[in-house]
Amino acid sequence: MTPERYNKIKQVLHKRQMDLTVIMDNIHKPHNFNAIVRTCDAVGIQDVQYVPVTKGYRQLNYYAKGSQKWVEAHKYDKFTTVAKEYKAKGYQLLAAHFSDQAVDYRKIDYTIPTAIVMGTELKGISDETARIVDKHIIVPMHGMIASLNVSVACAVILFEAQQQRLAAGLYNKRAMPDERYNKLLFEWSYPRIARMFREKNEAYPALDEDGYFQE
Repeated sequence: MTPERYNKIKQVLHKRQMDLTVIMDNIHKPHNFNAIVRTCDAVGIQDVQYVPVTKGYRQLNYYAKGSQKWVEAHKYDKFTTVAKEYKAKGYQLLAAHFSDQAVDYRKIDYTIPTAIVMGTELKGISDETARIVDKHIIVPMHGMIASLNVSVACAVILFEAQQQRLAAGLYNKRAMPDERYNKLLFEWSYPRIARMFREKNEAYPALDEDGYFQE
């Protein structure tokens, strides 16, 4: 662990946007899943949610290559369950979906608690999901193709959210609670040692400002 590496980890955790997330509803292609998780890390999202497909495709596992070290994916059996949970937390649920009610994704306020819902590659979100979410958003297209790849569309929306949140100064103050911040700081800094402590069911030792173990 070098001081530069330790400071990088602290800076990343400091900027995590704890009230911005993505819900992947029946996305079944691993490369799309992985690309979305990678973009989430890039814009400072710590948690993503996913509802895996149950019929017609192989079971989707969480293999986001290097990104799984930094972004935590939470599995749900049904979209209604995760939607109910996040609505209870006060999140706006926005689904990328073509409909008569859909609005340009740039006209949304992403500085408030937001969950972006991305549907399956072929059919998008289900009719039930379309009814549950608060708004439908679209990325305007001016070519022959009617839609973007799901991971590309998600990235376009997330970087708009990042731009708005940067302008609002939301990356300048740490939103992650102390307990989780300290836990992730230790696990990211010393993954092997953290594993040893978990196996023994022991608390992590505290770290000082330079990343050294405190006496």
